[in-house]
Formats: sequence, C-alpha cells, structure tokens
Amino acid sequence: MTEFYTVKEIDNSRLARPAVPGRLRECCRLLALGGVLAGAFLLYTWQHFQCIQLRYQLEELKSERVQSAELNQQLKLEVAGLRSPMRIDAIARRQLGLSVPVPGQIAPVEGPSEAVLAQARAVQAAASQ
Repeated sequence: MTEFYTVKEIDNSRLARPAVPGRLRECCRLLALGGVLAGAFLLYTWQHFQCIQLRYQLEELKSERVQSAELNQQLKLEVAGLRSPMRIDAIARRQLGLSVPVPGQIAPVEGPSEAVLAQARAVQAAASQ
C-alpha cells in the first residue's frame, strides 16, 4: 500500500499569545537577583586577588627588611673598623707624619664655657618671646 502525505499550510500570523501579567515582574526579579549574585561573586574575587597581591607585597617587604638588616650589620662592622684607634693611629703616623707628643708640648685649653651657655640661653629666651 502506498502512503500519501499532504502538506497543509498553517497560517499562525493572526494568533497572539496572551500576556501573563506577573511574568515581566518575575523576569525582572530574577535578573536583579542574578545581578546581585554576580556582583557579590565579583566582589569576593576582587577581595581574594587583592589579598593575594598584598601577601606578595608583604613577602617582598619582609625580604627587603632582611636585606636591609644585613646591610646595616655590615655597615656597623665597617664603621667599627674605621673608628678603630689602632687604624687612626696608623694613618696619623704614616700618611700625616704625626708623632707622639712630647710631655711639655701638651697644654690644656680652658675657655669660658659658662659664658657661652649663658649666651645660648639668652638667645633661646629672646627667640621664644
């Protein structure tokens, strides 16, 4: 037996879907909820990456602090070596040609230290008025 199929054209251009009154409001609510959730997610990820970046900066500052402490220790050792009385004495004798003073060569210096202090105080009192 042979089957025949007929093509029937259906014209749906005159049909209109009735608008559901609460459907638009529901879509707006879902869209707002999705926006709030997306905003919260973006805020969380931004805070997370800021925290990671601050941890990297903290580690970098800690390493700089350690390097600075090591440099400070090296510089303290260098200053101690440069202030050594034996080194200063060797430079004075070799480079500057100085020698140990003869006992009668040293004369104590006495100055009006009190007058200088009184003068400094008078200047300070005048400056504060």
